Amino acid sequence: MTAANAMFAWGLWFMSRISVLIAATSVLALASAAEAQTAPVSAQTPGPAQTPGAAAPTPPAPPAAAAHDAHAGVTSSNSAVQDVVVTARRLNAAREGVQTQTGASTYTIDHAAIDAAPGGENVALNQVVLQAPGVAQDSFGQLHIRGEHGALQYRLNGVILPEGLSSFGQTLNPRLADKVQLITGALPAEYGLRTAGIVDITTRSGAYKDGGSVGVYGGSHDEVQTNAEYAGSSGSINYFVSGDWMQSDLGIESPDGRSNPIHDHTDQAHGFAYVEDVLDENNKLSFLGGISREQFQIPNPGNATPSLGLTVNGQSDFASADLNENQREITQFAVLSLLHSQGKLDVEGSVFGRFSSLYFQPDQVGDLLFNGIAQQAYKRDVAFGAQVDGAYHLNDAHTIRGGFLLQEDVTRSETLSSVLPVDATGAQTSQTPLSIADDSSKTGYTYSVYLQDEWKLTDALTLNYGARFDEVDAYDHENQLSPRVNVVWKPLDGTTLHAGYARYFTPPPFELVGNQSVALFQGTTAAPPGTQDSTPKAERANYYDLGVSQKVGRHLTLGVDSYYKQSKNLIDEGQFGAPVIETPFNYAQGKQYGVEFSGNYTNGPFSSYANLALARAEGKDIVTSQFNFDPADLAYIAAHSIFLDHDQTVTGSAGAAYRWMGSIFSADLIYGSGLRSDRPLADGQNIPNGKKLPDYTQVNVSASHTFQLAKLGDLEARFDIINLFDKDYVIRDGTGVGVGAPQFGPRRGFFAGVTKSF
Repeated sequence: MTAANAMFAWGLWFMSRISVLIAATSVLALASAAEAQTAPVSAQTPGPAQTPGAAAPTPPAPPAAAAHDAHAGVTSSNSAVQDVVVTARRLNAAREGVQTQTGASTYTIDHAAIDAAPGGENVALNQVVLQAPGVAQDSFGQLHIRGEHGALQYRLNGVILPEGLSSFGQTLNPRLADKVQLITGALPAEYGLRTAGIVDITTRSGAYKDGGSVGVYGGSHDEVQTNAEYAGSSGSINYFVSGDWMQSDLGIESPDGRSNPIHDHTDQAHGFAYVEDVLDENNKLSFLGGISREQFQIPNPGNATPSLGLTVNGQSDFASADLNENQREITQFAVLSLLHSQGKLDVEGSVFGRFSSLYFQPDQVGDLLFNGIAQQAYKRDVAFGAQVDGAYHLNDAHTIRGGFLLQEDVTRSETLSSVLPVDATGAQTSQTPLSIADDSSKTGYTYSVYLQDEWKLTDALTLNYGARFDEVDAYDHENQLSPRVNVVWKPLDGTTLHAGYARYFTPPPFELVGNQSVALFQGTTAAPPGTQDSTPKAERANYYDLGVSQKVGRHLTLGVDSYYKQSKNLIDEGQFGAPVIETPFNYAQGKQYGVEFSGNYTNGPFSSYANLALARAEGKDIVTSQFNFDPADLAYIAAHSIFLDHDQTVTGSAGAAYRWMGSIFSADLIYGSGLRSDRPLADGQNIPNGKKLPDYTQVNVSASHTFQLAKLGDLEARFDIINLFDKDYVIRDGTGVGVGAPQFGPRRGFFAGVTKSF
């Protein structure tokens, strides 16, 4: 056993002992907990807020008197209730303070803002994040932040949620979020591995409000959603649970622009639970877990016929509308955490696990005729590990933070491919398909540790410096020491300037690394364009960020943020082969740079925001997974820098909401100048990613009203219009490096829903 593996095993053993200890402590606390209620918190005005470069403020614990006032009619006999509420708030504030955001750009969308926006909680999480600065949409619900293909890290209450195998689905639902933060820029040392953007979700709990709701929502594309949630408390226990089910005939983007695509039905179910036990004034035990199961039909383009000239058992024609491909995605996760906050020390330890699987079922005859391969694929990834983060408030000037992450991933891939034999010229030699099985498994390990100091040089100047070390032992064995430094300066009241540098180490997504045995498919219709197959490597980058935000009067905040990133072995991903699964590859060199402008205005019942980003993303020389690419494209990219396929020059978002007498009226929009596609030349060649797709603007509007009924309680009715002007726009045209098929944005849709609170 290597030293690294021994350290990993010891870490898991240590955390398992902690798990037993905190479970036993929880049982004792439950036995002695007093019956209690919880106090509500005031509603927040809807509207996202951005704090570029500023340290995330740690909300002070409210005094007992204030908590008492918030709970009308509570007498002194219920003082234990208020003790639990105040302690829960203080411990939550301590948890948020463990992980600093000093020097990073943080964009916050709270639950009230989510609910007020068009679609509210009924949209997917990616639609919420899409309203933040510099976030561009792509097909299959993918997001690109600051010119990155992916590299998003999702956290729940600060704990990393390991990546999964989802291609279309959204494992996390906006219903579970008390607030969503997108953290970008030159990140402090606690953030690593996936650094394009940190989506940190603070989950809802029953610590401040008992009650729940049930609802139904639906409309265009035969969409129907049902949902239920409940938050409550019992003694020192606070909890929140939610569940939803949805069906729709627009499960994936349309491949031909029609409003109701052919063969595009989806059924989705999600569940989530959060439970916390305030053990005493210094300790809190929490558990969260979720499950999602999503079934997708792969949509078919209309009026297409096979063009490869193949014949399968006498059949050579096939209507594209009759294709029957399906994909199922399942994800389950759980996190157990113990938070300790006493004196100068705040520390949280967590153990976590995640299971995800993806199963693709092809159309055996149709896929062979259209693609030359019909591949049944099952992929599974199981991850578990431990994460510890701590902060020690040394004195008024210094806060020392440190922590570590240990993670094991076990992936399994099973494929069964139907192909046709061909000769050396590529001519078909038999109409009878061959079956090729290609199964593999792999175990990978990740080890990370960091240490940093937040140093308040003066009341107006803060320096945060530190480093992290990451080591990955998977398809390749790599490591890096990554220094980080950030400076935040507040020269005037309402003015915040920040500058930062970060060294980044980003391994390729372990569960997505292609493991196809290239030689198995030689002499068949599924032979790859080439035979060279170098293993994807970790990306190493230098990242620079500089920005300023300015408060103008009491209601308006303006910000500008610029960045420059220079990479070696830049990671990109593409769809290669039959299943709709992304596979990573590397450019030898890459760079991304841009500038973001943001504004946020809030005045009483009115709130609004607007963001505009200018960006450029380039890569040169594909050096891994080369067999997936046409040799002519490889030769061109080896000699020329090209735009990355997800490069978008201009990206914008804006929104506004107005509250009036129990009603909320809101609108939002997204703008994109267009992703990239291949540019054909007169000589029959093409420039990879050499053309920009047309620009587009999608506008959504919403109206809702809450009826306060004497006997039935609160009843909210809402009406949403998605893509108000029915803008017909293309996200992908089917060409570009690693692009598999065309996709179009949603056409105009009308939706309505009713939610009953109790």
